[in-house]
Amino acid sequence: MYFKAAVLFSLLASSFALPTGSVDRTVKRGVLSVQDYSEFQVSDGVAGNALAEVNAKFPIDTSNLASVSDEDLEILKAARKTAEAAETKAGGFNEAIKAAGGTKTTDGQALQNGKIKNKVLKLQLQVLALQIEAAKGKDTAAKLAEEQKKLDKNVQLDKEAAGQRSQSVNFQGTSQP
Repeated sequence: MYFKAAVLFSLLASSFALPTGSVDRTVKRGVLSVQDYSEFQVSDGVAGNALAEVNAKFPIDTSNLASVSDEDLEILKAARKTAEAAETKAGGFNEAIKAAGGTKTTDGQALQNGKIKNKVLKLQLQVLALQIEAAKGKDTAAKLAEEQKKLDKNVQLDKEAAGQRSQSVNFQGTSQP
């Protein structure tokens, strides 16, 4: 009887002593949801804090990018495409700034500030997507460096306009993959 208990105890104790992986291999299920552009855009308000606004709208856990779900990655990519379209397509910032008389007018400057904030949105989503892909094993180093440089430039432009009015455009689009 004592022998059985000793064997059972040693087996139980050895199972607790097994090494555990130090890498979190869990894949989180989506924290993002599909939204209309009007819900995830950051161009309204004032300039100066665009990056923080983007990060609040897209709360990705950057401490473990490999665990970001494929669904969230696809939402980020779709939102980035919509943000780019809001800049360049019909009804977007470029058209609205021109219609407002250019960046020398009060309304044109507010739209330009909104366009810069929209660029921060677009570029931060691109950088996040590339970082996630890199964490999952894809080689994105060259593209990531290029996009990070653009992001840094536009974050700086946004900060230089801090406190100025920023205006969005009424653009139709979603983050639907």
